[in-house]
Amino acid sequence: MVSRETSTNDTGYVVRTAADLAERSQSFQDDTTPLARAVEHSVRARSQALRTDGMQRPDRTRVMVVANQKGGVGKTTTTVNLAAALGQLGQRVLVIDLDPQGNASTALAVDHHRGVPSTYDMLVDGSTLAEVATESEELANLWVVPATIDLAGAEIELVSVVARESRLHKAIHGHPLVGSLADVGEDRFDYVLIDCPPSLGLLTLNALVAGEEMLIPIQAEYYALEGLGQLLETVDMVKQHLNSRLTVSTILITMYDARTRLAAGVADEVREHFGDTVLKTSIPRSVRVSEAPSYGQTVITYDPVSPGALSYLEAAREIATRGIKA
Repeated sequence: MVSRETSTNDTGYVVRTAADLAERSQSFQDDTTPLARAVEHSVRARSQALRTDGMQRPDRTRVMVVANQKGGVGKTTTTVNLAAALGQLGQRVLVIDLDPQGNASTALAVDHHRGVPSTYDMLVDGSTLAEVATESEELANLWVVPATIDLAGAEIELVSVVARESRLHKAIHGHPLVGSLADVGEDRFDYVLIDCPPSLGLLTLNALVAGEEMLIPIQAEYYALEGLGQLLETVDMVKQHLNSRLTVSTILITMYDARTRLAAGVADEVREHFGDTVLKTSIPRSVRVSEAPSYGQTVITYDPVSPGALSYLEAAREIATRGIKA
């Protein structure tokens, strides 16, 4: 099991990270027993500590691309929950929804019907990032550029545009709140998270050209690494020809089921292959994580003490303390 911190209560049971607690959640449904009360107390204490311990802001904006062309790996879920977690931890976060499905916009409760200022207007019509970004009314320290259905045709419309692969880079780095503390000041964005579509088309290429870091969510299941080679080849090509600063800084294991040997085996294989690039924190398979978007929420607000919420908070802290790899 993936574990970073432990605390022992008077029952003798060792309470591990949120991903480990998910394995035993069924055992703690009766909160009338001393064991259940002790575990609940430990979880709530961990939740409080995660949310209140101070966290230093980066000295410049970190632009992170969240991508994996394999669908169903938790890409959008990871984007929105990390954004919400970082916001709760005092970081100023901008989410750019680059997926025409607009699922990130839905989960962050941002209007994305046709006609609202959106990613499409920024990429195709040349609107500035400041003109299309909207501040979240539900989540602290969070701004969103929503995706509308118009974005589905953007790749075709951009075919004849000069430097079409650099449109997003120009928009992001032209924003007055993207940059270093010295150049921008305290109002700067600490993180820009770009949620990519599950493909390697022009929209994803724009993200790879714009970003400095790449976060790849990998599902803890048998076909987890399928297609990853193609994605990494694309990243290498972008580094060689379009964006030498791009690096795969973070891999996050998602949908981890600690009850199965398969999940542990996949996690071990990923860690063996990618080493320290893989976060120590893994995200457990969780009904709460899946339910939250249908209520227009992230799991961070939908169920703040659930294993999924605590795991994303832990992952956010780990990303923040790592900084950017050399």
